Amino acid sequence: MKLVPQHFFWRTILLILIPLVVAQFIMANVFFGNHWSRVHATMARSLAGEIATMMNFLDSNNMPALETMATDVGINVTIDKENLVRPNKTSNHSRETGQLASELSKRLSRRVKVYIDRKPRLIYIDVPTKDGQIATFESSMYRIYSTSTEVFILWLIGAILIVSILVSPFLILHNRSIRRIAYAANRFGRGLEAPGFKPMGSKEIRDAATAMITMKERLDRYNRTRTDMLNAVSHDLKSPLARMRLAVETDSADKNVLLTDIDRMAEMINGYLSFARGELPEIEQSTELPPMLIRLARDAAPNKKIVTNFPDTPVQFYARPMALARAFGNIIENAARYAKKSIKLTEIDSQYETTVLIEDDGIGIPDDKKNDALRPFVRLDDARGTNTGGTGLGLSIAKTTIENHGGQLFLENSDMGGLRVRIVLPI
Repeated sequence: MKLVPQHFFWRTILLILIPLVVAQFIMANVFFGNHWSRVHATMARSLAGEIATMMNFLDSNNMPALETMATDVGINVTIDKENLVRPNKTSNHSRETGQLASELSKRLSRRVKVYIDRKPRLIYIDVPTKDGQIATFESSMYRIYSTSTEVFILWLIGAILIVSILVSPFLILHNRSIRRIAYAANRFGRGLEAPGFKPMGSKEIRDAATAMITMKERLDRYNRTRTDMLNAVSHDLKSPLARMRLAVETDSADKNVLLTDIDRMAEMINGYLSFARGELPEIEQSTELPPMLIRLARDAAPNKKIVTNFPDTPVQFYARPMALARAFGNIIENAARYAKKSIKLTEIDSQYETTVLIEDDGIGIPDDKKNDALRPFVRLDDARGTNTGGTGLGLSIAKTTIENHGGQLFLENSDMGGLRVRIVLPI
């Protein structure tokens, strides 16, 4: 709708003020409207009774009683037959004096005329006497009309203004946080940094900002991984291609050597495709880890000793079992490749997370090389990373899968002398 503002700030202002105004209008109309009607009716009946009593004194020619009562109730009474200057239109049906005129007509059975002088806020009631003269009763309009009506309306308007003033700073800060997220998202979308950007505002906005920062970090890591992978593949393919070309051009090609180079190239390309394929969408299911880990270990290391340390009642949690199986399979295959005699599998459950330890007794990885070991197609200097594609190919795929499940993967030194891979998954 065109009547609805486009900006979040003004939409929120309307969201707050419209219910407030409607609620106050209903309260003023239903409750205070009835209250004021009863108060004004009571005041009109009281003044009408006093004027009716004084008219009875006047009709019975009891002037002393009339004068005494007029002085006591604060009403000025004059009797005149001529020289009355009055407006052409009476105020008998006005909002302020309508009830008074009606009450006087009932009590006196005469044609009563009521006039209002708004500047001094006085009312004049002209009542004909029996002898043809006009008795004029002058009184303050406060005798029949309460000004609390206007005061209350002013307070309603003031309350709306006060609420608007109090809410505005919070909305400005809230709106500023959203604008900062929009600005940072625009910068991130163009591949730029957003200097000084950090989560601010309410918890929901901070969560959104944190999620966006995490998303950017994942995209950056994804781009770095793709760059490293392409660099490694291009570098590794140059050598066998150059050898094959040289052998063909010099007619010194050896079939076995060519087949070996082709196998190496196929292995590298398969590794690239395996990494580039990523993970297919999969429905989350209730998952229990020990059976999966034992099966993967037996398939990957049939000639190695498998030591397990699982809880009596393993925790069950929702995850994508095929994706987890591929991730744990990569880690266990890496452990089986370098293990000398045995592999150890451990699961530790807590209230909010489960921790899986996969250890081997083979060649470990130095602390300063552990980060490189998680990068695909990066070779390490020691014997654990000299195979084609490097240790990082399988571990990096597993790390990405674990992070997609909301978990974390760490490389540590094992008490068995080799490498320990610690995986922490939320339950």
